[in-house]
Amino acid sequence: MFENFQLTESAPISFTSLFINLAIGAVVSIFLKIHYKKFGSTISNREEFSNIFPFILLTTTLVITIVKSSLALSLGLVGALSIVRFRTPIKEPEELSYLFICIAAGLGFGANQTLITLTSVVLILLFMMLFKIFRKSSIEKNMFISLELNTEKLKDKANLLKKINKIILNEVDNFDLRRFDTKDNNIEATYMISVKKIDSIEKMMGNLRKNFPGISVTYIDQNQIPSI
Repeated sequence: MFENFQLTESAPISFTSLFINLAIGAVVSIFLKIHYKKFGSTISNREEFSNIFPFILLTTTLVITIVKSSLALSLGLVGALSIVRFRTPIKEPEELSYLFICIAAGLGFGANQTLITLTSVVLILLFMMLFKIFRKSSIEKNMFISLELNTEKLKDKANLLKKINKIILNEVDNFDLRRFDTKDNNIEATYMISVKKIDSIEKMMGNLRKNFPGISVTYIDQNQIPSI
């Protein structure tokens, strides 16, 4: 019954199909990166996080292309992945969703289901874009910002609080200073701000770091804090 079944038998890999799928995957990963930077709502460094999209998508495509040609390799991959543990936590659910899209696209291209994978990715990204557009139009983010600054190396120490307030006010809709402490050469301040665009926060953070080198900025999204 099992005379014709060979565990080590492998099917030939089409290099033409592999290169085509890798090329399409590279283009899709670039669109994923642009989509995440444009419509993502996470506060973390979106530029740095989105840089891993091409690596995940293309690596998944290559692995699935190789594994599908051999049953022995597929079983070996299952055994290898069963002992892998990922200890890096995902801080935002949105980050996880984009990672799943990359992996799913890689699986589809690797399985040579190019058309259905490409169509599905486009529809998913279109739905996410429309959802973000309608959601952003009606939601205002309320956030806490905590600043820590060592003024020892600053040349101009006059009116520091006034300068910080001016930079924040240029990028947010409203802000309220909740706490301001000074000790020796250290300054700590906590603000409550309201913004409608995440890009405003990133721009404000860039201006603060440009004007005050070494400043530490911490954000807490009040909308994500569970009520007690």
